[in-house]
Amino acid sequence: MPDFDASSMIYAWDNYPERQFPGLWEWIEVRIQAKDICMSIVAFDEVKLKALDCANWLTQRGIEQHDITNDIVQDANRIKSLLGIVGDNYHPKGVDENDLLIIATARANGMQLISEEHQPLPPNELRRCKIPTVCQLTSVAHPCTHFIEYIKTVGAVFR
Repeated sequence: MPDFDASSMIYAWDNYPERQFPGLWEWIEVRIQAKDICMSIVAFDEVKLKALDCANWLTQRGIEQHDITNDIVQDANRIKSLLGIVGDNYHPKGVDENDLLIIATARANGMQLISEEHQPLPPNELRRCKIPTVCQLTSVAHPCTHFIEYIKTVGAVFR
């Protein structure tokens, strides 16, 4: 089951409008209702801030939102420490607190993370890592892919 980052849900909403791609959104709706697509509450809140119409659509379809537990916060703090982030000294080109909570939520629930963030080469400074690069770190080792790759992996076809 995939856990969507806000970036992927907003990407899908913006680039594959429901009016032009009704089959895609019908498929997403079925997967939401089957609890095969979910989001952390943190990612959902980001969607609400950036694409309220998308958040409303997701709410109407019953998207499952995972709460942030103490174990998730502890894992996020472990990753934060691994990246060398002290206090709120996040790098503007790297992950932020929400990103760490989103990664830790996917890890805690054993779900592949779907994120549209890109970082072709790992940065020299770990604080500059984006979500996919953080997921690739040996001590995080969590599956992360892009929306279109997820569609290809599950073999969905829309006519």
